[in-house]
Amino acid sequence: MNNTLFIMIMIAIYLIAAIPTGVVLARLMGGEDVRQKGSGNIGATNVYRVAGKLAGVLTLLGDTLKGFLPLLAFKTWLEPTPTQLGIASAVAILGHCYPIYLKFKGGKGVATALGIFLVLSPKAVFSCLSLS
Repeated sequence: MNNTLFIMIMIAIYLIAAIPTGVVLARLMGGEDVRQKGSGNIGATNVYRVAGKLAGVLTLLGDTLKGFLPLLAFKTWLEPTPTQLGIASAVAILGHCYPIYLKFKGGKGVATALGIFLVLSPKAVFSCLSLS
């Protein structure tokens, strides 16, 4: 894969991961800005508190998918090197934590990291989930 293509893909991964799922869903389902209520965080827990159970669960799912889908597509279609896959993973987390759409004030990246780990090592994730 050439450098230009790699950079373009990293920008796309960042922009996808930067979509503020919690803010969007809370506004659609509850009408309030979660950054102004509760803990002020845009993550699933605060969305749950501010906009309700369904919005919180959908935020968790959406944030997980922001890490999972772009990385899975990148890994499957372009067969990146381990280094490129690591960079793509970091870019996805950075996109969630520092979204350009919210002046670089985002979430903590936990659910997005879960999505990434589901691509990188699904057996490890399911092993951890079965222990809890």
